[in-house]
Amino acid sequence: MSPLTGWRAALRIARRDVLRAKGRSVLVAAMIALPVLGMTAADLTYRSVQPTLADELTAKIGSADAKFEAAGVGPIQVEQPPGDAEDWYLPEGGSYPEDDGNDLSVDVPAALPKGSRYLTEQSAPASVTTRHGVADTRVTEVDSGDPMLRGRIELVEGRYPESEGEIVATTGFSEDSGLSVGDRLTVRGPGRFYTLTGVVELPANLREKSLYALPGAVIAPWQEAADTDKSVLPPQASELAWLVKGPSGTGVTWPDILAANEKGVVATSRQVALNPPPNSQVPAAARSEQEEPEDGQTEATLTVVTMALLEIVLLAGPAFAVGARRSRRQLGLVGSCGGTRGQIRAVVLASGVVLGGTGAAVGAGAGFGLTILLRPMMENLSGQRFGSLAVHPWEILAIALLGLVTGVLAALAPAIVAGRQPVLESLTGRHGSRRSSRVLPVIGTVVLAGGIALAMYGGLRGSTQVVAAGSVLAELGLLGCIPAIVGFLGRLGRRLPLTPRIALRDAARNRGRTAPAIAAVMAAVAGTVAIATYTASITAEQAYDHRPNLTAGTAAAVADAGAGTAELSQVRAAVEQHYPISAVRADIERVWAGSDCAVHPGEEGRDCGALELIKPTGKPHTCPLSDDGAKELAQQISADEHKRLMNSPACVDEEYSHRVFSGDDHKIFVGGPELLDSYVKLKDPAAAKALSAGTPVLLNSAYAKDGEVVLKAIHAYNDGDDTTRTRQAQKATTAIDRLKVYVAPDRYAATPGIQMIMPKKTAHELGLHVGALGSIYTLTRDPSEAEKQAAKAAVTRAGDGAGIITATKAAGNDDDSTRLLLALFASVVTLGAAVMTTGLSKADAETDLTTLSAVGARPGVRRSLSGFQCLTVALTGVLLGTAAGIVPAVALRLTDLRAALEAMRSLPMQSAYTPIVLPWPTITFLALAVPALAGLLAAALTNSRTPLARRVG
Repeated sequence: MSPLTGWRAALRIARRDVLRAKGRSVLVAAMIALPVLGMTAADLTYRSVQPTLADELTAKIGSADAKFEAAGVGPIQVEQPPGDAEDWYLPEGGSYPEDDGNDLSVDVPAALPKGSRYLTEQSAPASVTTRHGVADTRVTEVDSGDPMLRGRIELVEGRYPESEGEIVATTGFSEDSGLSVGDRLTVRGPGRFYTLTGVVELPANLREKSLYALPGAVIAPWQEAADTDKSVLPPQASELAWLVKGPSGTGVTWPDILAANEKGVVATSRQVALNPPPNSQVPAAARSEQEEPEDGQTEATLTVVTMALLEIVLLAGPAFAVGARRSRRQLGLVGSCGGTRGQIRAVVLASGVVLGGTGAAVGAGAGFGLTILLRPMMENLSGQRFGSLAVHPWEILAIALLGLVTGVLAALAPAIVAGRQPVLESLTGRHGSRRSSRVLPVIGTVVLAGGIALAMYGGLRGSTQVVAAGSVLAELGLLGCIPAIVGFLGRLGRRLPLTPRIALRDAARNRGRTAPAIAAVMAAVAGTVAIATYTASITAEQAYDHRPNLTAGTAAAVADAGAGTAELSQVRAAVEQHYPISAVRADIERVWAGSDCAVHPGEEGRDCGALELIKPTGKPHTCPLSDDGAKELAQQISADEHKRLMNSPACVDEEYSHRVFSGDDHKIFVGGPELLDSYVKLKDPAAAKALSAGTPVLLNSAYAKDGEVVLKAIHAYNDGDDTTRTRQAQKATTAIDRLKVYVAPDRYAATPGIQMIMPKKTAHELGLHVGALGSIYTLTRDPSEAEKQAAKAAVTRAGDGAGIITATKAAGNDDDSTRLLLALFASVVTLGAAVMTTGLSKADAETDLTTLSAVGARPGVRRSLSGFQCLTVALTGVLLGTAAGIVPAVALRLTDLRAALEAMRSLPMQSAYTPIVLPWPTITFLALAVPALAGLLAAALTNSRTPLARRVG
């Protein structure tokens, strides 16, 4: 007899059993469909968001055939590779022409293919008026309505500009500026008005904030205004580019590019990039280096597929075990009618085929629907449009087949158990109790310890492959320990109230059902915690390495030395009116030596006299990481010792060498106690008292010796020729003073832009000059775009000699949203696994629940029992997943530490700080909110009353 005959019967029995137990079947299919759905949606999203070469060309040149630009070295021959016009070379033996009055311009239109049509493109940064005030942006001159720009610039609202007085804005600029179609704006350079006729978007960069006008509408009038009015700064326009449509639709060929290269013109051609010529036809082939593609994508894909397969098996395995126990009488009848053990196993495996195929099909279809539904959100997160939904049929089919195969694998163990069960026990419904394995926890513990050790070894050796292998081993070892952990939890329930005690004991008694569900939750949470821990650590590292221009949470209203008191007053009023500031304002003044020049600071400002703190010589005052023996020292010290040295006042001075307030290199300023409180954040009554008494406050102790500093003042005097004010017309004298100072604690040495605060009366006693610089304000929050634009509008009315400075932020602030998305993903998997396991528990323990109702248990016991069962699975899985996720994150940070130490040893001033930061908000959310929500949902969805249809047993 054909073996297919037995399988036909098995599939028929399995199909009828699936339809008979609809609730359990839905749960099993959902468990298989959930990972398939996630993998399908992830595959579609990843393929759609990854730009192809054609997409990259469209983002650069739109629908044009090519983009031509002058190489910038004059009309001499250049050589370029086919795909990248920016990476060009001079021919062998060629040399750059000297810019000694020679004409380096190139007639680019003459180098275009004959019969082609072209558009010009040029851009310039500009300040424009908005609904809120004034904003900085970039204006691009190009005929954005031309078909050659389709795919690169798309109209969202209104129409494209048709005259020189019209302009369009991107969606990002329109939202920030508050401008809409029909509004007018002014480009402050030429001072001309433009009407906003439309809103566009760049599909490849949805976050772009810029304006588009017709060629000649902005830059040419701006240049004319600058030529006639010297107070108008000329535009800083980019080089012209030509978007070209080839003759008769033939495109731009490689010979066309070679001909353009001979005239000093380079080009990016769609046809050439998509179909590059052989290297024998490329003069620069031997000189251009082609980077080999990284092979990390295959490893990452295999890891994701393996984890998804494991999750399906862990989720669906107990469901098939429950189904086999519920159908044991039916399986016993098969055996009593002459069915073999193999046929009994085939019936259970057929359930895996039916439910696995159903779950795979439903999951793949739902993955398509979810991707289409969430497509706008994913496009906004990625900052680019998908274009068309990229479907790779073989990948989707492989994912669906994976769901089917793993559904069968999940039914394999229950099938083996069902095949071994005696027919008599199956017919009577009796089954003995099995003791859990005592060997498995021991093996799991050994594998867990070995996996952790291997991951840490890989981190210390800098091998991410070894880290990945060790992390997987550690997780597998923890999986082996879960049954023992569940049994331990059952013993903990002795002193708990009734329902949690029953829930823990039920979980311990049915470890074959509880342990895989906990493992599935653990797998999802482990990945989330690992990525969240790593990104949180990277964010902390970036924040540590960031060198702010101002103290965090402050803003400064600053005026140049040539600005008048009225201009500074207007800038202060702009900040106080539009920025969210506290009531405290700290005025700050500049101080210099020499003649009372009106022009200060800047290169000419040095002629008015300079101030400099002289750092004492010796070990406590010089940075050991910047002297001659720095590299030898870096080879000997650890990361912690390097961090201590980098934070020392002597080395911090090297790190914070840049100036904050324009032109004030010496970093000595005049201010009062309020400057200590608002900007330095030094809340020390002794320091404020010393400053009020006339004693300067030194923030960097490396410049002090015995409580004194050495101040060198170079006094420069003008000979009377105020119009030239050249260095040759100066006479300078140098004076050195020793000042008694109050030395602040070392942690204030890193205060941006300030080394010492001097009282005004002390400056006058030393014969120094003092002039207004500005004010420091403490912000209650970050200002919005509307507030910034309103303040900038007020500043522009005050003139160009004053401005507002706000503190810059470290990179990586978007990682919070990434961690939130990861936490939400883990929450969905946790809730799904916990709720599904609770449903299986109810189906498997229906006899116990009926018995509870028969002996008089309150209706709420059934509801609370379901809630505690769900809480047990979710909370245990989250806690174990957190522990498992920390292992790869720590190991990967050790890899980063190794790389940072190598960089530090070659560049001693390079920071080697590599912190490990746990994402406590994410962990707290997963450990508290998600299990509590799972328990409440399970309790709310449980029917509290069960009618007794017949006597059980």
